[in-house]
Order: sequence, then C-alpha cells, then structure tokens
Amino acid sequence: MRFDLLRHEVVPFFGAFAALVGAALLADAVLHLADAVWVGRYLGILGTLLILGSFGYSLRKRGFIAGAPTRLLRVHEWMAWAGSWLILVHAGIHFDAILAWLAVAAMLVNIASGLTGKFLLRRARVRLEATIGRLDALGLPVAEREARLHWDAFTFDIVRQWRAVHYPITLAFATLAAGHIAAIFVFWGWR
Repeated sequence: MRFDLLRHEVVPFFGAFAALVGAALLADAVLHLADAVWVGRYLGILGTLLILGSFGYSLRKRGFIAGAPTRLLRVHEWMAWAGSWLILVHAGIHFDAILAWLAVAAMLVNIASGLTGKFLLRRARVRLEATIGRLDALGLPVAEREARLHWDAFTFDIVRQWRAVHYPITLAFATLAAGHIAAIFVFWGWR
C-alpha cells in the first residue's frame, strides 16, 4: 500500500519514456552495425508525417473533423509515439546540428508533457471517482456530498487544464522542427 503511487503511476511513466528512448537507441545501433545509417535520414520524414497525422485528435476537439474522441485519442497517442520513435532513430547519436538537437529536446519535453497529462489526468479521475463512490456509500445528502467533493472536483478541473502547458510546448517543438526541416531543404544535397 505504501508504494502504490510509485508502482502504479511513477514507474509506468518513467518506464514508458525510457522504453521509447532505449528502443530508439537500439534501432540506431542496429542501423550503425548494418552500415545502414542512411536509412535514418528518411525515418525522420515518416516520423514527421505520423506526428502530423496525430493532430487529428486536436482537430476533433476543435470541431474541424468528426470521429469518436476516445478512439482519436488512442490514435493520437499511438501515432505521436511511433512518430517520435522514428524521429529519435533519425536523430540517433549524431551531434552535428544544434537546431536539430533543439528540436529533439523540445520533442522529448513534449512527450514528457503528454505522458504527464495522461498519467496525471487518469490518476485524478480515479481518485475523484473513488471519492464519489465512498460518499455515495455513506448516503449523504446532496449538499453535504457536494461540499465534500468540492476540493477534489476543483483539483480535477485544474489537472484537466494541463493542456495549457502542453500546447506551448508543442508549439515550441513544431517551430524548432519546422526550422530544422527548412534547413534540410536549404542545405541537404538531395541524392
């Protein structure tokens, strides 16, 4: 019971993040061993397309497209995860461009922000639902029940606003990535 929060929330968060980075490093090492580092160049393009496709969820939230929000959220998570992995493989362990590394750093912060929202929001929702269940079991009058739920509901509403932090981080990543892509078009010798 003492380590439930650590076991159920913190370890999966860091485990997911470490798995993404570890899998990217492993794939990059395999490309190096196979003398196929050139493949990594093109994985960045595919990764970027996947990340762009993941914005369907954001478009749905703003009413631009139709679709089931829960399904689109899962697609968003999967596409952003896969695209980020491909971009990390693309970046590899090459330290030759500061703009590219700034974009990778912003992407990693963006991933951490998305994971934080996912795990934190789930935790807050579970806690609020558990509190509602406990209060319902007590059979309290509605006014007293609402009074006891006030701070938990207030906290849940604040946690739901994590996107106010996630959006600027996403914008910073998008700006740096666009700068990197523009530099590629200017400086890369297309072979």
